[in-house]
Amino acid sequence: MTLSKLHPVKLLLLDVDGVLTGGQIIYSGTRVETKIFNVKDGLGIRMLMEAGIEVGIVTGRTSEALMQRCRDLHISLVYDGVKDKGALMDQILSKQGVEAHEVAFVGDDLPDISLMKKAGVGIAVNDAHEMVKKHADIITRRNGGDGAVREVCEMILEAKNLLEETITHWI
Repeated sequence: MTLSKLHPVKLLLLDVDGVLTGGQIIYSGTRVETKIFNVKDGLGIRMLMEAGIEVGIVTGRTSEALMQRCRDLHISLVYDGVKDKGALMDQILSKQGVEAHEVAFVGDDLPDISLMKKAGVGIAVNDAHEMVKKHADIITRRNGGDGAVREVCEMILEAKNLLEETITHWI
């Protein structure tokens, strides 16, 4: 696939466990959940948002660690505890004022397929479940939690001819 399909993207939606993280969940003895996020992914998200592309979260789990990460990155579009991700698409489109072909979604596991099929661009991380990869328009070179989101952010910026300008802003 060429990057041209990413050119119309105005909204990037991300799953969390297995995409923004490596998929591991750590519980302390008091059931406090800990997640490990990649700072390079975080910078990619900031770069994308500063270029005017919205970023949102759609995840099946609820986690204070995720909410803290979203606050740190100024991500306000967060749907957590979602049982049917695909059923959420019409609500997201209406709320954000975008069309389906202007949405990219990054997922890694079976619950992500329904939303991936409705988004204009479905993206699977490299270590996604094989069935997810079959439904993806793009498969990242990087694994979830290990720079896959940064890779996607840079692909979108490149498709919009904004990558060089965005990178120059940081140096």
